[in-house]
Amino acid sequence: MRSTGGDLTIRSMKFALTIAGSDPTGGAGLQLDLRVFQHFGVHGLSAVTALTTQDTEKVHQSLPVFPSIVLDQIRVLLRDLSPSAIKLGMLASDDIVRQVALGLSGFETRPPLIIDPILFSSSGHPLLERRAWGTLCELFDGAALVTPNLSEAEALSQCDVSDEGGLREASQYFIEECGAEAVLIKGGHRDGPADDYLAQRGTPEIQTTWLRAERLPGSPVHGTGCALSAAITAQIAQGHSLPTAISEARRFVTQAYANAVASGAGSRLLHFNL
Repeated sequence: MRSTGGDLTIRSMKFALTIAGSDPTGGAGLQLDLRVFQHFGVHGLSAVTALTTQDTEKVHQSLPVFPSIVLDQIRVLLRDLSPSAIKLGMLASDDIVRQVALGLSGFETRPPLIIDPILFSSSGHPLLERRAWGTLCELFDGAALVTPNLSEAEALSQCDVSDEGGLREASQYFIEECGAEAVLIKGGHRDGPADDYLAQRGTPEIQTTWLRAERLPGSPVHGTGCALSAAITAQIAQGHSLPTAISEARRFVTQAYANAVASGAGSRLLHFNL
């Protein structure tokens, strides 16, 4: 068996693939995903879907990568390397969503897929064109987990998620209509406690759980959603169960949020030790 140095071998190394947009600040997007994967001892692979011009204040501009290049990145990587989990982030356009679906269709047994359905930046800049929202639902089919925030869950499901009844209806959209195995609706954008709502496919009905969290003080922090889904992906790649992965990821993000640093004129950046 070929060695990579020390006791680590190619066969024992775990890989995770992120398919996402670039964030020049390193505070979100595929740059953050790769840092989070490394933090959890997973080697990160990446396929870039979009270039953005942004700073800590806002996204100024975004430019989708040619869809055929996105497909080529995925196919070439997957011919050579075998990720144990895959994360989808910013997909930018309908054509890219379709090419990603095509690129992931070649597996006999696809690794667990975690989807962070990014529609808009925090400043309101669109990061996925409107006509792609329906196509995205098709991509949810068979996903291990979808992690929308409140506004994304509401926009995609067309349900009012201001109360538990609406959250359950939105969960039914992701699980029963789109085919996801589970959905974690992130509560960081609601007033009061930042509780998350987890729904999982069950027999005979969907099983739901509130995951409680205190709201931490301080100014806004960039990249929390990306970090959470990346941490879940890394934990899944390491072989942990979904409940364990979610629990550890939430603990990780809470700590990184508490240690966030103000480095620019806008949102703080998550801080964690590699």
